[in-house]
Amino acid sequence: MNPLRILLRNSIDYAGLFPPAGLDMQNSVANYAAYRAGPDAWALGRFVLPASRLPEFTEALRPMLGSSSPTEPWPLAALAGTDLGSDLDLIRRFNDQHLPARIDTVEFRSDSAEAIHDRMHWMPHHLQAYVEIPVSRDPAGLLPALKQAGGRAKVRTGGVTRDAFPSPGELIQFISSCVAAGVPFKATAGLHHPVRAEYRLTYTADSERGLMFGFLNLFLATAFVWAGMEERRAVQVLEEASATAFEVGESGIRWDGRSLSLDDLQRVRQEVIISFGSCSFTEPLTELQALYLLEPGVHRG
Repeated sequence: MNPLRILLRNSIDYAGLFPPAGLDMQNSVANYAAYRAGPDAWALGRFVLPASRLPEFTEALRPMLGSSSPTEPWPLAALAGTDLGSDLDLIRRFNDQHLPARIDTVEFRSDSAEAIHDRMHWMPHHLQAYVEIPVSRDPAGLLPALKQAGGRAKVRTGGVTRDAFPSPGELIQFISSCVAAGVPFKATAGLHHPVRAEYRLTYTADSERGLMFGFLNLFLATAFVWAGMEERRAVQVLEEASATAFEVGESGIRWDGRSLSLDDLQRVRQEVIISFGSCSFTEPLTELQALYLLEPGVHRG
């Protein structure tokens, strides 16, 4: 098996509603349905939407199900706002409808241990919380509160402006802190390309360009930190701009003489980096295929 299929299985949380794609609900839901049925479904994670848009999601979902309801409910991640109690009530009412889609993950922001404690107190046990915490300062002070409450971390790795991107050092500090604290995390924003380079920050022709993180860099830097690599070297993995520097073989992945086995890749996905949000599901995979790092998906009857 291609090691990237282990590293990226169920890793791409589809966020087509959000910039820079900014699709409407009907098209986002239709896309997710197509991806679930397509040859690359192995890489697909949750459908991401604001809790406030759950009624709109329900209306978009109903007509396309017809007589072909999925055998397993679609997994959804709901983003909560400042009124967590109201959003949790929306989530409860949505799940009580027993539609072929179910929210099992809630994401929200907190910037202090006290806020994490207070907000996690509201969380039902059957929902997994991802708490977006600031990356511009050392997160080590927040992670114990998150771990104690059973939450996971979330890091914002970009956006549609240059100033939305953290530095490589800040991102590695976040990763190292999560590994040390035993707190799994997900990443979001600016991650729809595999390898670090300068890209357009939006899909408009006159878009500003900026240096973006590659999701492959991020996952492999996390794996190497988990395997004991020092932060200085891990920053170099995060900044690696050559796809050919990542040697993908049957037994694992190598970079500059350091190796990750298939078991390493599987464990780091289970224990540390869970997923990444992307407004495009197809772009990450087609770019990997264009780099000859991943074989194209094939429909099977």
